Amino acid sequence: MATHPARSRSERAGAGRPDWLAVALGLGGLLCLFYLVPVVSLFLSVSPADLVARLGEREIVGAARTTLLSASVTTVVATAFGLPLAYWLARAEGHWTTVVLGAVVLPLVLPPTVGGIVLLTVLGPNTALGGAATAAGFQPYRSFLGVVLAQTFVASPFVVVTAKAAFEAVPRELEHASRSLGKGRWTTALRVTLPLAAPGILAGMTLTFARAMGEFGATMMVSYYPMTLPVNIWTSFNALGLDGAYPVAVVLVVLSVVALALLNTLAANPWE
Repeated sequence: MATHPARSRSERAGAGRPDWLAVALGLGGLLCLFYLVPVVSLFLSVSPADLVARLGEREIVGAARTTLLSASVTTVVATAFGLPLAYWLARAEGHWTTVVLGAVVLPLVLPPTVGGIVLLTVLGPNTALGGAATAAGFQPYRSFLGVVLAQTFVASPFVVVTAKAAFEAVPRELEHASRSLGKGRWTTALRVTLPLAAPGILAGMTLTFARAMGEFGATMMVSYYPMTLPVNIWTSFNALGLDGAYPVAVVLVVLSVVALALLNTLAANPWE
């Protein structure tokens, strides 16, 4: 059976070359190991007895409660304000959308501690807004409200950006069809756009929750107390060293893995 000359030459030329797919897998596998080995090492560094003993401490239980509650409130607030903004960004046209999107993404590129300092220039004890809010009974710093504000600042962009992509993936023809049947924009958004974009929106909410739960820099600057788990890890490290910080870190890793599992099972993958 005759062999095609061009194919034969191509096969001979590629015979001595490396399999780039295998090379890519090898390099990527090293990076994956760099991700996973430290996490596994963390779990191996803590004995079950020490973990159970530390988990029973009132301070850690309170930090875990504050972390979960504040991250939940942050996710609700970010979704309530972020979804309308994401819808507007997905459907509006003009140069203003680029400017607004840049403002949304800005907290993602700011160092967390800088984000906390930025918030304190507006909400701090010596500012007009911070003083007025405190006088009204809503102290925006060194309080649970301060924790939520700091987490919202750094985590809410995830729900906006992800929901924007989800809204953009909804075919506009379906919205036009709904409008042609006499349905208003509000009804169309509720009955057509939101259900179709729901998996992406849920993914953004999950990412927001996970980011808020792990927030440290801005939270520490704005509201050291009540402590969240990341702040408690820092104080435990300063007081007791790595051995004291390990058990709290394990708790935070477990909660983060649960959030990741929810993202993969209940929501659309925001990176696909």
